[in-house]
Amino acid sequence: MMSILKQLDRVVQYFSGAFVRIFGPSDDSYPETGVQPFEGTPNKKAKSSD
Repeated sequence: MMSILKQLDRVVQYFSGAFVRIFGPSDDSYPETGVQPFEGTPNKKAKSSD
């Protein structure tokens, strides 16, 4: 009986940890770079629909 309760406790901890990771605040530490200028080549002109 005790091992069933331990297994159930582990399963609940596993899913609650996943829930917190998914729906919790972001822990990303990306640098704030702001808006970057476009340095590529533009596409061909769009065809007009006249």
